[in-house]
Amino acid sequence: MNADPGEVLGLVDAASGPVGRLAGAVYQASAHLHRDVTAGVRRQLLALDAARYGDRELAARITAVPVSGGTGVGWGVEWATGGMVDHRLRQALVGHTDEVFAVATGVVDGRPVAVTGSADGEVRVWDLTTGRPVGEPLTGHTGPVWAVATGVVDGRPVAVTGSADGEVRVWDLTTGRPVGEPLTGHTDWVRAVATGVVDGRPVAVTGSGDETVRVWDLTTGRPVGEPLTGHTHWVLALATGVLNGRPAAVTSSADGEVRVWDLTTGRPVGEPLTGHTDSVCAVATGVVDGRPVAVTGSDDKTVRVWDLTTGRPVGEPLTGHTHWVLAVVSGVRIGVPGRRCRWKYLFYDGILPGGG
Repeated sequence: MNADPGEVLGLVDAASGPVGRLAGAVYQASAHLHRDVTAGVRRQLLALDAARYGDRELAARITAVPVSGGTGVGWGVEWATGGMVDHRLRQALVGHTDEVFAVATGVVDGRPVAVTGSADGEVRVWDLTTGRPVGEPLTGHTGPVWAVATGVVDGRPVAVTGSADGEVRVWDLTTGRPVGEPLTGHTDWVRAVATGVVDGRPVAVTGSGDETVRVWDLTTGRPVGEPLTGHTHWVLALATGVLNGRPAAVTSSADGEVRVWDLTTGRPVGEPLTGHTDSVCAVATGVVDGRPVAVTGSDDKTVRVWDLTTGRPVGEPLTGHTHWVLAVVSGVRIGVPGRRCRWKYLFYDGILPGGG
């Protein structure tokens, strides 16, 4: 109750045993508020969060703790409405004033960070160890920031952002300053951004409502080759990877198609991957059993896996979602006896404001 919240959060992850872990979870539940309130208010919040976890004894013990500069309270929390807070919550990062559309992670000065883009037009960087913002918001976009990716240019961590203003911007995450001028060329909003390396040079790949995909040399800020064309509707998502030892991009569109591109030549690889019956809003790449694959999510409520070497679907569509699949991320499932490492897929069901 009386300690500096930043110092407490730094110790929470070391809590052991069920009692310690529960106390840590209670503290994290409203951690975004603890820094800006008095110890007395913090005590009330913690008692309430303990009750939300169903531990009335802990709530009573919290209420009984004397606080610096405060007085005792004449009431305690017996129960609380609302669902139990997930014990895995670390922090709530608060600062954006509108919806957050994009998140990417990276490392700055040896510390893990998150970079977020919002409908408020700002890009923010957060220290994931403390939950605090790193520097001032990155401003310059004149529309919602819909896409964020991180990478490294000349040994320095950068973020690449795409916006409804049609611009792509590059930011030095160490200084918080823009790198060069905005990358211009798209004639409509930029919804998708990814980073990669082509011929040893860092690049950004961007997808737009103008139905094109563009590749940018992040060292010079210039486009690499001509725009990649073929989609007949908005480009909604993309991911980069390696196919047959060559850098590649996988893009998806409101036209329902998924396309694969050789980033060295700028040419399509094979025919479009077809099978989805509605807009394809999400793409991720990875490796399964030594073979490169793409995973896609669609407004048709299905998830599909594609063998990028053959261009064919892997198995049947993954079904079960009852609304649009808007996001896909890949990982590795480990520690399963008798099985190789597999992917773990995470999805989000929901509707973006305005149906976007």
